[in-house]
Amino acid sequence: MSANRTLFILAQNLKIAADAFGPDQARPVMLAHGGGQTRHAWQACGRRLGENGYYALSVDLRGHGESDWSPDGDYRMERFAEDLLDVADGFSVPPVLVGASLGGIAGMIAQGEYAKAGRRGFAALVLVDITPQMNMEGVQKILGFMASNLEEGFASLEEAADTISRYMPGRPRPKNLSGLAKNLRLRENGRYYWHWDPRFITGTQKPQGSREPERLQMAARSLKIPTLLVRGRDSDLVTVEAARQFAEIVPHSEFIDVANAGHMVAGDKNDIFTSAVLDFLTRMAPAASTS
Repeated sequence: MSANRTLFILAQNLKIAADAFGPDQARPVMLAHGGGQTRHAWQACGRRLGENGYYALSVDLRGHGESDWSPDGDYRMERFAEDLLDVADGFSVPPVLVGASLGGIAGMIAQGEYAKAGRRGFAALVLVDITPQMNMEGVQKILGFMASNLEEGFASLEEAADTISRYMPGRPRPKNLSGLAKNLRLRENGRYYWHWDPRFITGTQKPQGSREPERLQMAARSLKIPTLLVRGRDSDLVTVEAARQFAEIVPHSEFIDVANAGHMVAGDKNDIFTSAVLDFLTRMAPAASTS
């Protein structure tokens, strides 16, 4: 199943790029990637959701991929949450949101704060390796990786692949680097750079989700919709204790621990991850129903 390129125009004329899979009249499922990723992180998952009768929409968050960079460098969590809700408002029914890391934090705030205050929100929420309480050592490791080569870029795709392999030694280095090319921009100087706005981590209005556990806990407590937490068992961001605390805060939530997967659960074990999401959706938001 091939993707259909879609474009959304939000406030300040901000353009959000997306790939759509499946019948456009089916129940919508929005896929929101993590910080520093692009919509291409969801290609296999989106394709399979589409094949199972859902309308899966994988978006490039503001400042990432082919979406516009924030004109004023505003990458606070509020902006990501508002963007997700603005895209969601374009559907005739509330979509399900599947959010990884940054996308999951934005989803929690969107549903736990904005929807509580009157926005329509989502039909269900899948949080991928993200909870209100995060392991700060893991957060710093991710930020350190994102900051590496930020200014100088990479001389080749091979150099970028080597850098990623050192960061994720447990994941096999890809032989075909065409997928990696989608996460990098080739500039006129012949070097490759990450496909996101550097101000996302260097600016004065960068996201602060990991430093606001109390805020995220309050947002989580307000979740009334069906919720699934998917954790990578080898995650350096979400501990077993953090997952247990989330179950206490959101007692109606479901939980899946994916073996041999780290923070990038969908990338590490996509088949297992997508099967778990499909099982949850089949019970909580069937594809054939848009009520």
